[in-house]
Amino acid sequence: MTNLRQAPAALDRIQQNWLAARERQLLNWLCAHMPASVTPDKLTILGMIGAAMIFAGYVASNLSPMWLILAIVGYAVQWFGDSLDGSLARFRRIERPSYGYFIDHSCDGLANLLIVAGIGLSPFVTMDVAMIALAGYLLMSIHTFLSARVVGELRLSYMAAGPTELRLVLIGMTVMMMVLGSGRGLFGEWSGFDILVGAIGGALILLFVGQTLITGRKLAALEAQPPFNR
Repeated sequence: MTNLRQAPAALDRIQQNWLAARERQLLNWLCAHMPASVTPDKLTILGMIGAAMIFAGYVASNLSPMWLILAIVGYAVQWFGDSLDGSLARFRRIERPSYGYFIDHSCDGLANLLIVAGIGLSPFVTMDVAMIALAGYLLMSIHTFLSARVVGELRLSYMAAGPTELRLVLIGMTVMMMVLGSGRGLFGEWSGFDILVGAIGGALILLFVGQTLITGRKLAALEAQPPFNR
């Protein structure tokens, strides 16, 4: 039986996205000025509230594009909670590695489901295209968690981009939704936003395939044995 009390092996956090250094400075400042009453768990809950705001904003945009403002505010709330919960735990040295890892990534999965489903339920992107983006995200999540297990690295960014850069792209897309409208008819039955979201999903899927090949070759080289030992 697995001993749940056994601490997991330490993971090397790899974060090399464009905004990582400045974002880390901001997060450290926020952690240093955070009231004692604010805890990592409360921030995790706040992040989920932000994801629910994003979902509601996209769905309500069927009534009026002005509801997209709620989604944009939700992205800011979701960033604040999601980025600060682990940072605050490490800053205060109150980490719970197993609990934090499990809850944080479980909430990330649910939050991203809410975000992508909300986009798919909006009048700007079809659900079929949104699910391609969700599939790409889930595949990259699988790769990240598998790499954490077999390589000991928790990679939080790929190709100089991470969650913060992706949020900024989605915020920019949401602003354009308010400005341009649905854009239906520009590409047949698809809108320009279908093309963008589908391209993001396709890029994530291709990135998963590429990273799987790279990691697989690395592991094969590390575990190669002389013929007489096989």
